Amino acid sequence: MFTNEEREQMLALLHREVVPAIGCTEPMSVALCVARATEQLGCLPEQIHLRLSANILKNAMGVGIPGTGGMVGLPIAIALGAIGGKSCLGLEVLRDCSEADLAAAKRYIAEDHIDIKLEENDPDKLFIHVLVKAAGKEAEATIKGSHTNFVSEGAVSTTEEVPETDVSLTLKQVYDFATTQPLADLRFILEARDLNQAAAEEGLRENYGHQLGKTMCSPLGRGIMGDSIFSKILSVTSCACDARMAGAMIPVMSNSGSGNQGICATMPVVAFAHENHNTEEELIRALTLSHLTAIYIKQSLGCLSALCGCVVASTGSSTGITYLMGGTYEQIAHSVKNMIANLTGMICDGAKPSCALKLTTGVSTAVMSAMLAIQNKYVTSAEGIIEEDVDRSIHNLTSIGSRGMDVTDRFVLDIMTHKQ
Repeated sequence: MFTNEEREQMLALLHREVVPAIGCTEPMSVALCVARATEQLGCLPEQIHLRLSANILKNAMGVGIPGTGGMVGLPIAIALGAIGGKSCLGLEVLRDCSEADLAAAKRYIAEDHIDIKLEENDPDKLFIHVLVKAAGKEAEATIKGSHTNFVSEGAVSTTEEVPETDVSLTLKQVYDFATTQPLADLRFILEARDLNQAAAEEGLRENYGHQLGKTMCSPLGRGIMGDSIFSKILSVTSCACDARMAGAMIPVMSNSGSGNQGICATMPVVAFAHENHNTEEELIRALTLSHLTAIYIKQSLGCLSALCGCVVASTGSSTGITYLMGGTYEQIAHSVKNMIANLTGMICDGAKPSCALKLTTGVSTAVMSAMLAIQNKYVTSAEGIIEEDVDRSIHNLTSIGSRGMDVTDRFVLDIMTHKQ
């Protein structure tokens, strides 16, 4: 099974990758980097120069920024990071920003203090470099590799926060850990339920984004989709995403640096467990399985890619739902193969309100994949990119997303930045 050291590594990995975040993690990561550089400078910068990777730019262009009354994009996140951001809060960096901070940030943008450029040299898809200047002084900070990982660069260095070495996973290890680890060690995962459920309730209460979740709960939605477990799973997941992507000032539990992935790995499992009357222990283990499966897939895919993150997170939720149905490891592996056969190739064209549509597509596939898997029906190695070994199938998916779709990623960004 596992050594004590392996169990501790897997538990540490879960704690590190499943954390609260307010707002879309890409602009929040930029705001975090700006806040850190500003704190080092010791005063409000007169100039902020940023170099950002293409994937950071792509995921920050059209998403709502929390606490801004519906403002979108990087400039307001950058200005708030400098004026009211606190780097000690991590991805909740803008949590304590006030109305006065927002008014000052709007003036700061109008005064043209911010310069944003595309990073041309560093190959990392998650790269943020901030240089701040004021009164003849300057300071800089760099985030690279993951959303809160500060690294050193140039003559001025930040406090280095190097992540621990990850344990190398397989799906069987993920399953064994989720189903055998002492329950007390895993109970913290219920915070994902609590935070993301509160976000779903907020999305139902107000008119956020495209209101996909509310539409599915409306008489129109119920008339078409009914009041089934399936429709409830879709609507509750969409409501949370609607609120988050529109910039609601509410934390969600993220997964692998993505709030949407956290929502997608959590809410389908929570909704199914509620409707299926599963026990709390079953829910805890299913959520652990879902989140750790998503983390495992992201290990080889990378933090940011051309592949939509809902493909990864909904694959996690499919394993959790299959488990809650009473599925064996073999059936859980079947659900993963069904997911990969269906959703591989869904592009990421940035973070934005319409991500709710993609999450709903992923979650609907997760439920269908689980339904087939529990009946031992699955896509075989004679079909497409699926192999007999489920881990090889997963790595086929991540190879396509990380390397095979590189040209697609650049093409998508070019379209996004040259729209008429």
